[in-house]
Amino acid sequence: MSSYTLKKIDEMEAMHGGAMRLARSALGVSSFGMQIEEFPPNFDSYPEHSHDEDGQEEVYLVLRGSAEIEIEGERLALDPETLVRVGPGVSRRIFAGPDGVRILALGGVPGSAYEAPEFSKAAS
Repeated sequence: MSSYTLKKIDEMEAMHGGAMRLARSALGVSSFGMQIEEFPPNFDSYPEHSHDEDGQEEVYLVLRGSAEIEIEGERLALDPETLVRVGPGVSRRIFAGPDGVRILALGGVPGSAYEAPEFSKAAS
């Protein structure tokens, strides 16, 4: 494997109708989870979830647009100047803003070697 990988987001394998790009797999990252999530304007069907079972914490960074993240009932604004970390046992849900949103989501389990979930492995 080369010491670097360069990919355009729109060239990365997509899942869920293009809502998720397999960035980790596309770049060959093996030490942490990383996906691009993209939702149309006012999208509100992102599933509420936590990572109780796998112990993963996540960081979200808006690359384009805006959103709100609901963390255990509290809604917080997200934009390209704001990052948020959400711990493993904390429920979260994302709501896209009026112009839609593109988010970089990073994740890993504190103190553990990263193990990529099957869904995040590219088909190619």
